[in-house]
Amino acid sequence: MNPLLLTDGYKLGHKEQYPDGTTLVYSNWTPRKSRIAGIDNVVFFGLQYFIKEYLIKRFNDSFFNLPKEEVVSEYKKYVDNYLGVDYDVTHISALHDLGYLPIEIKALPEGTEVPIRVPMFTLVNTKSEFFWLTNYLETLLSSIIWQPCTSATIAKQYQKILSKYASETDKENLEFITWQGHDFSMRGMSGTESAILSGMGHALSFSGSDTLPVAKAYEMYYNADVTKELVIGSVNATEHSVMCAGSKDDEIGTFRRLLETYPTGILSVVSDTWDLWKVLTQYLPKLKNEILERDGKLVIRPDSGDPVDIICGCTHENTIISKGVIELLWEEFGGTVNEQGYKVLNPKIGAIYGDSITIDRATQICERLKQKGFASTNVVLGIGSFTYQYNTRDTFGFAMKATYVEVNGEGREIFKDPITDDGTKKSAKGLMKLEKHNGTIILKDQCTKEEEAQGLFKTVFKDGQLIVNHNLSVIRKRILQ
Repeated sequence: MNPLLLTDGYKLGHKEQYPDGTTLVYSNWTPRKSRIAGIDNVVFFGLQYFIKEYLIKRFNDSFFNLPKEEVVSEYKKYVDNYLGVDYDVTHISALHDLGYLPIEIKALPEGTEVPIRVPMFTLVNTKSEFFWLTNYLETLLSSIIWQPCTSATIAKQYQKILSKYASETDKENLEFITWQGHDFSMRGMSGTESAILSGMGHALSFSGSDTLPVAKAYEMYYNADVTKELVIGSVNATEHSVMCAGSKDDEIGTFRRLLETYPTGILSVVSDTWDLWKVLTQYLPKLKNEILERDGKLVIRPDSGDPVDIICGCTHENTIISKGVIELLWEEFGGTVNEQGYKVLNPKIGAIYGDSITIDRATQICERLKQKGFASTNVVLGIGSFTYQYNTRDTFGFAMKATYVEVNGEGREIFKDPITDDGTKKSAKGLMKLEKHNGTIILKDQCTKEEEAQGLFKTVFKDGQLIVNHNLSVIRKRILQ
């Protein structure tokens, strides 16, 4: 599709609505508000994907490299019938003649944590006649960028929680954290691009992922090489159809066949197809020798119920879940008590839970395991669409707003500040510069052009060309600082 059609319909008339003599529009992309308790900084991520996939590849393949008459007439056909007018496409024709997007984007390094109300990047047109293009790109940019930023931010919050509890209960095993948060989200996302963008954000903080196309995407957009570095990884694992096919009457036989099929490595088996407690208290004891003699780890995967209670046990009165999965595995397989005094399961056995995990539930699981004397690293959490799909652009209040224009050679600092708003939508003014003070990024707006040229923002895209080309490995190091 012609990428100029990937916009909100109201953008079509804005070229005529700017004041006569407008030659420049300067805008920024900013998270304005956090709607997740405990998160005050947002991870900047996904711009390079947007630049490579849309500003370069799709604009070239579906606009600039096609015959002008073809793309311009197609654009006019849809807009004419959409608005019911004879739409003037002179500016679209002129853009095709130019042969590239006359836009400059200045940005922070991807992977940077940015405080709320501090911009992540700015956009401005580089040729005066294309002033209309800056904010024309808002819809496309916004629809792509908010999700990788949001998922990367939430993944980092999980990483912080898991790191905190691992440090408190199993500090000798901190390297396990990269596998402790596992991306289970792909099937529940709004589409494959959504799953990939969110999964890429997750993979900045964790290596564990079942969103396979993330590996390819990181090679395409962030210079990764799966043959030379760990991008994402996973293990052999069953689904309910496998267990059902083996029949309820011979579930233990299915377990035994799976252990024989995979004599080495990690094997994850979904275990609540019928009766999780029977698996834990009857089948696993009968398979104990085979599990202990196997060259690998068997991971038990519950997939229903309240995850906190299932993993940790429940203290509520009249409950049948007095002991959770971890405690029952400990009673059968034992393990060791580490130097911090917490129980660590036998390395031949483990657990993963991947249904309806949230930040709050992850915290509760770690805290309750700690209270029961177990290391938090005894369980892997499958983080799925219940975490990553339950978000919108407003989760962190992302918006692209113009703050400076030039009209007839005069610079104008512009801003919005709705009297009916609580302050969230109040924008900055004028040109912008970012500085770092005591480790915190701060915004200085109403800058001179000389000031705007300094600071933390660096040009990453200009006039159709990618200027900065980030690597996954560098972004991961930055995000874990």
